[in-house]
Amino acid sequence: MANIETPVTITEGAVKQLMKIMKEEKVTDKHGLRVGVKGGGCSGFTYILGFDEKKENDDEFISGGLRIIMDKAHAIYLVGIEIDFADDLQNRGFTFNNPNAKESCGCGTSFSA
Repeated sequence: MANIETPVTITEGAVKQLMKIMKEEKVTDKHGLRVGVKGGGCSGFTYILGFDEKKENDDEFISGGLRIIMDKAHAIYLVGIEIDFADDLQNRGFTFNNPNAKESCGCGTSFSA
């Protein structure tokens, strides 16, 4: 595993929820949390968050005790991002606080850079 500076921060609440999902879905040690972006969404890019195996173009690091994998090409959009988990009356799900986003949509899952 490469020892690079962690470009992504996972909050304690998000770690708890991700660990719960990993246990429920029986995610193996071969998989890490993939954080990325893809074209689409109402603002131009949408976030990728899911469990996957490391691929050739991926960097790997640890955040909040979780193994994170990210395509090297996505770093320009994601360096400094904080992933949290909201669980209140108005919102339930993962939230993304991205300092690289010039705009984000109302749903908080897409952005423009």
